[in-house]
Amino acid sequence: MNTVVKIDGPGIRELQITKDSITAYLMDGRVISVPLAWSWRLSEATPEQRNHYELIGNGQGVHWPEIDEDISVNGMLYGIPARQTSGTTGVQG
Repeated sequence: MNTVVKIDGPGIRELQITKDSITAYLMDGRVISVPLAWSWRLSEATPEQRNHYELIGNGQGVHWPEIDEDISVNGMLYGIPARQTSGTTGVQG
């Protein structure tokens, strides 16, 4: 029996996070980068919290469990920053 897994859109194979940016290396060879400020949670997180992430959905997104943040490949590709919830500080998206 063969199992076919359909992936809708590009997937992340590797992620690099600096003090200024989030860079995703995609399975199809593309590299995309967004400013760290697009995620107020990541901007306010410690470097250790930023580097503790999980690729989710066959690389369709990234989850940071310690700060409850999720960013999708499509969000990065189409320029959709994380929304800021009321009562918080940081960059508004």
